[in-house]
Amino acid sequence: MWDKLALILLIIGGINWGLVGIFQLDIIAWLFGGAGALISRVLYILVAISAVWCISLLFKDTSHEPVVD
Repeated sequence: MWDKLALILLIIGGINWGLVGIFQLDIIAWLFGGAGALISRVLYILVAISAVWCISLLFKDTSHEPVVD
């Protein structure tokens, strides 16, 4: 569950960074009243924590998990 939540937050963060790079549009800041707004900062922090969490996925042994068809 935590892995999927972290990946979802990283996808949201990645799309936001793509929009910043292509269109200079920070959708999080736009939606929540600026990059300095409390909710925007909380979301940025959650994305950063998700990135750190997902580092562990690189080293996770999945060889013992059953294959789902």
